[in-house]
Amino acid sequence: MGVSATSLAAFLFISCFICLCPELTMAQNAATGVTRHYKFDIRLHNVTRLCKTKSIITVNGKFPGPRIIAREGDRLVIKVVNHVSNNITIHWHGIRQLRTGWADGPAYITQCPIQTGQSYVYNFTIIGQTGTLWYHAHVSWIRSTLYGPIVILPRLNTSYPFAKPYKEVPIIFGEWWNNDTEAVINQALQTGAGPNISDAYTINGLPGPLYNCSKAIATATMVMYL
Repeated sequence: MGVSATSLAAFLFISCFICLCPELTMAQNAATGVTRHYKFDIRLHNVTRLCKTKSIITVNGKFPGPRIIAREGDRLVIKVVNHVSNNITIHWHGIRQLRTGWADGPAYITQCPIQTGQSYVYNFTIIGQTGTLWYHAHVSWIRSTLYGPIVILPRLNTSYPFAKPYKEVPIIFGEWWNNDTEAVINQALQTGAGPNISDAYTINGLPGPLYNCSKAIATATMVMYL
């Protein structure tokens, strides 16, 4: 049975419409957002925990790194400049990279790592997400010190799908090693055994008050109301 020119034209029109629909939806979702610019300078910074000072890789000299704040529909443009000897990439953990897979951050998978003295601009739009996520380095164990929160607020004139909280405070759980974390993971890879456990668990980069020597700095406490 032959196919008429009219039927073929209708089929092609429907196919094109189906293909374009996701782009139209994305454009509508992003239309109400703004572009937010951040600059991440990846540098070594001396940090003291458990009465031990060591040089760690940080974002803008902060541990944990600075907070990213955006609204759903916003476009994030984040320039990352590498000032350390290690290769660096950053993964925006939990962000749906819709048509921006090259901004996802896993080294040697979605992007080449940022070499010493070089920079890279991550450019992506937050679509269909609200809440708190986080970012972290995606090369070896650099993520143990290079990380921070991503706070995604609802669109203007809308609200979260739950009751308004009394207060919003990002809480990031992490670990602290007195030794260099790259040495820890390299030893594990050479022996085939599990890596040495951390010297402390942390809340927002700070150890709890029960660790030895933790009182030498401010300690993290958390109260939960049920």
